[in-house]
Amino acid sequence: MPFMKGAIRKDEYYVVIFGCGRLGSRMANWLSTMGCSVVVVDRSEESFQALSFEFTGFTVLGDATELDTLKEAKVDKADVVLVLTPDDNTNLMVAMSAKEYFKVARVVARVYDPNNIEMFSDFGIEVICPTLLAVENIKNVLYFIGGDER
Repeated sequence: MPFMKGAIRKDEYYVVIFGCGRLGSRMANWLSTMGCSVVVVDRSEESFQALSFEFTGFTVLGDATELDTLKEAKVDKADVVLVLTPDDNTNLMVAMSAKEYFKVARVVARVYDPNNIEMFSDFGIEVICPTLLAVENIKNVLYFIGGDER
């Protein structure tokens, strides 16, 4: 079974992750243990300390908005690009570059402001919105207010 919904099964996926914070580092660690080739890009060398000792991928120190950094990470070879920085504007710029310039089939970006989701989606970028995920989780915790029974 492929690790990505709708993906064709391969022996190994090449994944580039932009942002090595809490989310990016955990995704990198997990994908590495799943046997993927992973490259993590961050502008802060200290961020790479969040990667586990078992992480078998590579790191690229650089600005994700710079074309040379994307080339160094070999985005053109990626099966999947995850854009997980804490800034929607940066995420849109990097995700669009991966999708349009490098022709990456699967680009997933974190979007904090729900008002930006449509803009990302218009470019064929898959979106994860922590704000909306939190709202749904809180609604589930507070199910009793709506009268739903579990």
